[in-house]
Amino acid sequence: MITAAPEPRQSAPWPALRWQQAWRDAVRDPRELLALLGLETLAGRVSDEAAAQFPLRVPRGFVARMRHGDPHDPLLRQVLPLDDEMRPATGYGLDAVGDGAARTGPGVIQKYRGRALLVATGSCAINCRYCFRRHFPYSDETAARDGWREAVALIRADTGVEEVLLSGGDPLSLSNAKLAELTGALAGIPHLRRLRIHSRLPVVLPERIDDGLQAWLAGLPWPVTLVIHANHANEFDDTVDAALGRLRGAGVHLLNQAVLLRGVNDDIEALADLSERGFAAGVLPYYLHQLDRVAGSAHFEVDDARAKTLHAALAARLSGYLVPRLVREVAGDTGKRPL
Repeated sequence: MITAAPEPRQSAPWPALRWQQAWRDAVRDPRELLALLGLETLAGRVSDEAAAQFPLRVPRGFVARMRHGDPHDPLLRQVLPLDDEMRPATGYGLDAVGDGAARTGPGVIQKYRGRALLVATGSCAINCRYCFRRHFPYSDETAARDGWREAVALIRADTGVEEVLLSGGDPLSLSNAKLAELTGALAGIPHLRRLRIHSRLPVVLPERIDDGLQAWLAGLPWPVTLVIHANHANEFDDTVDAALGRLRGAGVHLLNQAVLLRGVNDDIEALADLSERGFAAGVLPYYLHQLDRVAGSAHFEVDDARAKTLHAALAARLSGYLVPRLVREVAGDTGKRPL
């Protein structure tokens, strides 16, 4: 694979940059991204309007995994704002999965029995063009408001909640101190039994899994599951493997959820490689989501018939534990809907 970065790839398995600096150095200009990849001729397809509505943000380490000179690179397609996003599409809206209706308090979403999701932050190290929360009102709906007090009080009062999910944005964009502040408040709730974290940072910004984060995870009083988000095998490299190894070293269970995306992973080879590469890094496949129909993402959709055909082929090819469940999230359902 040819790196798109202007500097040589590091030979060491762990990056030297602190994660905050790597975050600050992220590429934010679509034309700079294309120049790094030798794809300046694609600039005419970039939508300045789409980029203004949902800005480009992609760490340089993730850019380095893109194929130089390949306009169809599956990692590039996930982040590049295109004119396709601005075409109206029937059935696509601002709240594709019913977050608003499931809100029980500031930054608290309760869709399923026994679980409460905390929108811990609106920040993320990468802006994926298909993100189902790309229109979410983070400025009004973040659980961190008032030092987590209202969100924690809601969970304490609902004795049926056994599992808390940290989501966002990306919860690992918070500092280690802020994460410890939150889990310290949750630790006094006797009916909590599990903690789950949904994060793309171990994949797109593996520098984030530092000593302090590892120590925080290892000291938590509950079993911890971290659900990463990778859609293609090329998203993994030595730095990601090292980050995932650190998470496993802290006693964290690792799962992956992917989204089935046209032009990214909608073929059997890509899906099989993703499951096998993730498992080699210590991650079990969890969900393969059909696209959440958020405005601006219609060009990524794979129809249900093809999705089912691909999933059946995957099940015929791989061991059962390597086959994620093909699901769709439907607002109002009591769980993910199997397809």
